[in-house]
Amino acid sequence: MPDSPRTYGGVDGSARVADRRRILIETGLDLLGTAKPDLTVRGVCRRAGVASRYFYESFADRSALMEAVYDHVVEEVAAIALDAVAAAPRDARERVHVGIRAIVRAVADDPRRGFLLFSVTAVGDIVVAKRAESTKMFARLLATQATEFYGTTGDHDLDLTTYFVVGGFAQVLTAWLGGELEMDEEAVVVRCAELLLAASPR
Repeated sequence: MPDSPRTYGGVDGSARVADRRRILIETGLDLLGTAKPDLTVRGVCRRAGVASRYFYESFADRSALMEAVYDHVVEEVAAIALDAVAAAPRDARERVHVGIRAIVRAVADDPRRGFLLFSVTAVGDIVVAKRAESTKMFARLLATQATEFYGTTGDHDLDLTTYFVVGGFAQVLTAWLGGELEMDEEAVVVRCAELLLAASPR
């Protein structure tokens, strides 16, 4: 069993490991969030300024890093949306607009996020699997919000609605970020919010 990382320069070993992991994930996002992603263990370590031997203290291989990068982006976007909704007035229309706006802005302000989550050119088995996984996660979050706000109970109808909304919203963002929808950010937010409200339980 390997020894625990030692304290060096006043910094705890586990903190150094966590910091290197954060740097590798951020660098991985820099590489994956482009039109021509070229992520290799050697390449990401060189760009991050981290020795290759340290890569494996956090990731088993390149695929593990890709999964961690995707999870990191999804967690960031979900947290941004949930925080925005939690701070909004308890009004269905306002909360929906705030939540949609938070997500749209999160992917528009950081093109790397938008590219990784929604670009049609960011493909591959790992990304495809992760997109399916994140769709389930966002559908569950939406169902939870509907249950808490409207008092609905989980059933097949609610499941269908949340998958419909999440999948449709993802396709809208894919088209918008790809330049196929000539609408400004606010117009996208308003229209998507209207559609979500129309699908909401009454």
